[in-house]
Amino acid sequence: MIDTALASPMKKLFCRQLSWLSVLICLPIFGQQIPGKLAGSLVDATGAAIVGAKITLSAQDHSPARETESDSSGQFVFQNPPVGELDLIVRAKGFAEQHLLGTMRAGENLSFPQIVLELAHVTTGVDVSDNQTELAQEQIRSEEEQRLLGMVPNYEVSYVPLAVPLDVKQKFELVWKTVFDPVSFGITGLVAGAEQYHNSYKAYGQGTEGYAKRFGASYADFFTRNMLSRALLPSLFKEDPRYFVKGSGSTSSRMGYAAANAFICKGDNGRWRPRYSEILGNLAAAGISNVYYPAADRHGAGLTFEDAGIGLGARAIANLFQEFASRKLTPKRHH
Repeated sequence: MIDTALASPMKKLFCRQLSWLSVLICLPIFGQQIPGKLAGSLVDATGAAIVGAKITLSAQDHSPARETESDSSGQFVFQNPPVGELDLIVRAKGFAEQHLLGTMRAGENLSFPQIVLELAHVTTGVDVSDNQTELAQEQIRSEEEQRLLGMVPNYEVSYVPLAVPLDVKQKFELVWKTVFDPVSFGITGLVAGAEQYHNSYKAYGQGTEGYAKRFGASYADFFTRNMLSRALLPSLFKEDPRYFVKGSGSTSSRMGYAAANAFICKGDNGRWRPRYSEILGNLAAAGISNVYYPAADRHGAGLTFEDAGIGLGARAIANLFQEFASRKLTPKRHH
């Protein structure tokens, strides 16, 4: 047996050595930083989780920034983040960017339990002029399907009282469709045939040559009158060349409206005004016709004004027809 007196010093020595061994074992552990984590969750104003948001973590010590994304439950985690002041930037599509600051201490966890993201403030600019142009173009497409009895072009009539005004390009487009429509050439051919039958403009003669001259003169009248009074001058004076069917009220009021529309029209601003384009267009077309009609059928300024007056009268009659009859005869009309 070991002497009791000797055992006591040995016990003390063993315990002392064991304590130093413990210190030596634990010293490396004390020298290391205990890992921590930074975590949080993202929701919108309704409390719904925000998935796929990008979260950027940067530290004031200028260490490289780290990124992660929120998972299907809106949560995100950064394992072992840098110690010190941290800046958290959250970006999600459709939401305002958010910055959060926090201080990370060694061995601790930093948590953002519920980060509520606000919707981004979006400023939408609406170009009214562009919208009006598009709407007017849709109206033109519908009007270009309007044909009397399904055949004769009836494009320059609107059955929509508050139709959007046309721009310059659209005014020319509408007239262009009319003057180059095959039916327009056919009607011109019938007019030339009637003139040949009655031997109008005798200087043109008869036969194929005479008919060709009458056809050319008749189509020139039609072309210049339409281009001047329906496209060129309305663009210059900012007038709408279309006839707007009233379609309601007493018969006398509608007749007065139709006849008056030979002399008044809607401006591009929607207000009624004198129809300068119709008056001046008929005068100009009548004056131009003196260039290609036979000299024997030219009677100077008097005939020019007479022809212009006939053109205005024809416009009034056409308006009466549009007001009372065209609606029933136009199957595909723009409502």
